[in-house]
Amino acid sequence: MELTIREMGYGDQTINKKMKNYLNLFYGIIDKIDSWENIDLVEKRSILSNFLDSKADIPFLTEYFEKYRLYLLNNTLNSFIKSVINFKN
Repeated sequence: MELTIREMGYGDQTINKKMKNYLNLFYGIIDKIDSWENIDLVEKRSILSNFLDSKADIPFLTEYFEKYRLYLLNNTLNSFIKSVINFKN
């Protein structure tokens, strides 16, 4: 992200400010979605609409993230990393 901001022509001071804003936004999102599995559909849509562009298809994205969460929940971590990490004893 920092490289992209630099390519846009911003200086060191502005980059620090923008990175601080991005981190605050990121932690705000994490805070809101921490209990994603326990909240209802309307609240999920509300959370996404607060953080995403108004042109985004919020119902589609809500369903997409829910399906992805269930996919991750139903698969073990080993099924995702077995070809990436080779454990040798």
